[in-house]
Amino acid sequence: MNRREFSALLPLLFAAPALAPTAEAQTAGPPPAGTPAQLAKLTSGLYAGDAIPDPKVQHVTHHYVLGMLPDNIRLEAHGSILAPGAPHEKIGHHKHSEIWFMREGTATLMTAGTERTLKPGDMGICIAGDDHWIGNASTTEPVSYFVLTVGPPE
Repeated sequence: MNRREFSALLPLLFAAPALAPTAEAQTAGPPPAGTPAQLAKLTSGLYAGDAIPDPKVQHVTHHYVLGMLPDNIRLEAHGSILAPGAPHEKIGHHKHSEIWFMREGTATLMTAGTERTLKPGDMGICIAGDDHWIGNASTTEPVSYFVLTVGPPE
């Protein structure tokens, strides 16, 4: 995927929360288990987020879309809220790349062994295969961000 193809996906991420409550060709709820062949082929359209769960939970995730783009590219988009003082996510590494877009609060993003501070308006990227985690840097304020993952089927 080149920069032009990637940048064409960005409006989906930013527009999703403001769009109407119905969706066409949406994979609703948490990502399904199984093989990549089970993922829906994505089409142009609206992909609304799922319901907002109890805000007292330490890590809340709002799923927008999970499916396959043309040329066998897997796309997943979700929003997350981490409560103040919540532990960071477990260290992960994947075949896909992950992009975080900060909405509110201050997060600590670790990629490839280096910790960085992300604030509203910042974007962090983890290239496929690098170890990473994200956590709330504050013990008093929640942090919220959008996540876009793009890469091969897993």
